[in-house]
This record gives sequence, structure tokens and C-alpha cells, in this order.
Amino acid sequence: MLNRNRGGAYVAIFIVGAGMFGIFLFLTYYMQLTLGYSPVISGVAFLPMVASIAVAANVSNIVLMPKIGPKPIVIAAFLLLAGAQVWLTRIGVHGDYPGDILGPLIVTGTGMGFMFSTALNAGTYGVAPYDAGVASASVNTGQQLGGSIGTALLNTIAAGATASYITAHIASAGSAAGRHAVQAAGLVHGYTTVFWWCAAIFIGGAVVCGTLMRRGPLQGTAAPAGQPVPAAAGAEAGAAIRSGE
Repeated sequence: MLNRNRGGAYVAIFIVGAGMFGIFLFLTYYMQLTLGYSPVISGVAFLPMVASIAVAANVSNIVLMPKIGPKPIVIAAFLLLAGAQVWLTRIGVHGDYPGDILGPLIVTGTGMGFMFSTALNAGTYGVAPYDAGVASASVNTGQQLGGSIGTALLNTIAAGATASYITAHIASAGSAAGRHAVQAAGLVHGYTTVFWWCAAIFIGGAVVCGTLMRRGPLQGTAAPAGQPVPAAAGAEAGAAIRSGE
């Protein structure tokens, strides 16, 4: 029988992967190409998000999951991520880190921390020991597939939005300085367009996973200790042992 919580966890991590890599990529572009940060400073700028992920993951895993289960946590994570992306649409050519980036990074890290620990727990809960590796790998594979698809899609969207903006405004730019300003504004327009799309992706994820997953804590579905291995698996294990003798 299909497990709705497990399937919802796989869908959730796929959707988060699709939006997450877009956040990292285009926020890095913004910090380096628009604000002029070095690669090292850009990396340091992400540290508050890493701290938020660590704190939120522990709160989710230790405090929230045993009480309310995965469904509300996944929905809250998606909404936090969507809100952070809407917040990031306020960036500008002359933005700054404390006012435009730090807050969204902390909110993004909180959403990711809730999502990662919850999806991994729900995606592997109740799986027999001989299938645990497959279940865990499915979570990781979903994230990588989502990241690959999301990066390609969001890059295309950003390039199209930037090109359209520059084409529409470059004729009236006049001087070389004006053209440079139009190009800089076009890049920022491409980034904000991507952040709007990421927000829409995360809201869609909240709806889909909220509909798919079951309410309540993960109870009564764990594989009991000492559960016998199916005959096919036992036969394969026995054959492997005999071949190694």
C-alpha cells in the first residue's frame, strides 16, 4: 500500500530542490555582480542561513515532529521559503546586505531546516531495514533532480527577463553610463523575476504536499523490530553468502 507521508516527503524535497538551487545561484550573482562582493565575502554572507538551518532542523526533529507530525511542518517550511523569496524581490541595484539580504537568508534557512529533517524522517519512517538505503537515497535523488531541473528552468527565466528589460529600455538610455545603468537594472530585474517564480513554486509545494500528506504524528507505521525478511530477500542473501564461501 502506498504511504502518503513518504510520497509527500519525496515530492516536497524535489520541489525544494528546484527552488533552493535557484536561490543560491541568483543570490550569489546579485552579491558578486551587482553589489561587488568577492567570492569569499559572498560565502561568509550565507553563514546566517546555515546557522538557521541547523537550529530549525533540531527544533523540527526533536520538538515538533513527535507532537504534530510532518504535514504542518512541511506546509510551514514551504510558506517560510515563499515569504523569503517575496522579501528578496525588494532588492535593488544599490541594495545592502543588512537591509535586503540578511533577513530573507535567515527565513530561508529556517524553512530549509524544517524541510530537510522532516522530509528525511518522513521519507524513511516505517521502511524495513533492507529498504532503508533505498528510501534514504530516494530523498537525496529527489533533491538533486529538483535542483537540476530548477536551475535550468530558472536560468532560462532569468535570461529572458533580463534580455526583455534591457531591450525595452536601452534605446532611451542615451549615454554609456545610462546604458550601463540599464544593464545593471536588467540583471536585478532577472533576479527578482526568478524570486517571484521560486515563491510560486514553494506555494504550489505547500498546496500539493498539504493535500497529499496525512495529519498527525508518525505513529503505528514503523516496521516492528525483528520483522522477518521476505523470502525473496532471504534467498538472495543466502545465495550471496554461499557464493562468498
